[in-house]
Amino acid sequence: MSEPENTAHRSGHDVQREVEELQSKSATAARIFDLRRIIGGLFVLYGIIVTITGITDSQAAIDKAQGVNINLWTGIGMLVLGVFFLVWLKLRPTVPPQETESDQDTASSLTR
Repeated sequence: MSEPENTAHRSGHDVQREVEELQSKSATAARIFDLRRIIGGLFVLYGIIVTITGITDSQAAIDKAQGVNINLWTGIGMLVLGVFFLVWLKLRPTVPPQETESDQDTASSLTR
């Protein structure tokens, strides 16, 4: 049996199952690639690195910045911002788009 004949003989249940699988994969991908997760994670990672650099800065480096330990303060700021993004992600997770009536009509027409 060729490929077009095979797809023509699919049952409505098979098509509906495939549509549901694709929707669940799409929702999972949306949660994984949420920009808040990426931005928050990178800010936390770089914040840790810059904070450690600020803690270990020499007095000469602090004097070069007019007496302000700029690495320490920038690192702390980055950590706070990164934690904010991650907390925001936890409190308000991404909601997958709801199926509309036209989507249901399309899915039901495919099963016929």
